[in-house]
Amino acid sequence: MAQIIDHISRTFNEYLLMPGLTTKECIPGKVSLQTPLVKYRKGDKAGLLLNIPFVSAIMQSVSDDCMAIALARNGGLSFIFGSQSVESQAEMVRKVKKYKAGFVNSDANLTPEHTLGDVIELKERTGFSTVGITHDGTSNGKLLGMVTSRDYRPGRDSADKKVKDFMTPFAKLVTGKYGISLDEANDIIWDNKINTLPVIDENRHLKYFVFRKDYDNHKNNPNELLDDRKSLLAGAGINTRDYAERIPRLVDAGVDVLCIDSSDGYSEWQQETIRFVRDTYGDRVKTGAGNVVDRDGFRYLADAGADFIKVGIGGGSICITREQKGIGRGQATALIEVAGARDEYFEETGVYIPICSDGGIVQDYHMALALAMGADFIMMGRYFARFDESPTKKLMLGGTHVKEYWGEGSNRARNWQRYDMGGSARLKFEEGVDSYVPYAGKLKDNLEVTLGKVKSTMCSCGALSIPELKRVAKITLVSSTSIIEGGAHDVILKETKTSEE
Repeated sequence: MAQIIDHISRTFNEYLLMPGLTTKECIPGKVSLQTPLVKYRKGDKAGLLLNIPFVSAIMQSVSDDCMAIALARNGGLSFIFGSQSVESQAEMVRKVKKYKAGFVNSDANLTPEHTLGDVIELKERTGFSTVGITHDGTSNGKLLGMVTSRDYRPGRDSADKKVKDFMTPFAKLVTGKYGISLDEANDIIWDNKINTLPVIDENRHLKYFVFRKDYDNHKNNPNELLDDRKSLLAGAGINTRDYAERIPRLVDAGVDVLCIDSSDGYSEWQQETIRFVRDTYGDRVKTGAGNVVDRDGFRYLADAGADFIKVGIGGGSICITREQKGIGRGQATALIEVAGARDEYFEETGVYIPICSDGGIVQDYHMALALAMGADFIMMGRYFARFDESPTKKLMLGGTHVKEYWGEGSNRARNWQRYDMGGSARLKFEEGVDSYVPYAGKLKDNLEVTLGKVKSTMCSCGALSIPELKRVAKITLVSSTSIIEGGAHDVILKETKTSEE
């Protein structure tokens, strides 16, 4: 007969955190939510860190370049969905990497012989209002001048007017020398009261632009997740079928971290994919794997070389894997066991492999519970799908604004690779649904409230960091009656009118 696991499969909703000693020093403003994204050796620091412990799910309805930019600017990371063409996914990665880089490659360039019509067409096509004027119209040609929206008037100037007749010529430009630091570049911008600083080499060839707005944006987003070149970090989902073609294109696009997207990560398919990465790139290309729900699954992927491991099967709000296949485990129970296996592996090998809790988050306090139970960071789909920055449509349904939200295992997504177990290349049956989620507005506004709750909960537990929360947190099981007691009960709630009524 089958092996029977006696432990009950439990969800986050069946647990509560108990308060610990909150010292005078333990206030939300002093809480650090920084957490490792990829594995590291004892005594070292992880090569990639998150400033907040949130990543967005590898889903068509959640993680495109727009979400990736918004989340990275607020300290988290998106794994851009892989159920699209290689070219499309790579282009999304490029957009994230180029969005804000401190030193920005010039992607809008013309020659002095071009016309105002060419400038307007280029601006409409690329969205860039700053145009580098070089001798050959390339991004690294000899800099001859610059055009911004202040140099022309579309309503009055002729579309045939030559660029050389209205551009700001090189002699009037303030420039920086190639090799200058970002701090030095920003000082030049401020001292000269300019908005854009071209950076040139000794031969006057254009290398980068530095923009005043990027400095201002960073001040407004202090948690921005940046690489060494001040570019936003970008992740991408991959599968176990076309990885040999997809991964090189994503690496060329500048991706920072990959994650194998699968409903069941305890498989030789994932081992082979990780082996390809290691054989091709060594440890340079960071790759996470999953999903798993027990000690054996974790150990298999750890030994295969995964840089982080995702935990959770069937707990997502749009996932019906448990209903369709009877496969899965309560998210809390799965996370507790895998966290124990992670700690055992660390003691045995000296290598710490972060784990990501994927699924099962219903209430904001579940996030703090997941971290206390051992997760290093949390992947969420429904939470992020509600925001303006998600790629889906905002609709009116029954008098309420909603956004579309569908699973990768739904017929709409047709992401058969995520559920691939060999055989034909098609989705044999659905493991996800097509649905709606209540519209919630801007990511930043909602995220600030959520992070405030998580920090407050950590302070009530007496913890100022995620590692400390794991050490000091006390967690208790709750009864069904206790769950009811935790909400408003035995009162008649007042009806509150919304501002739209």
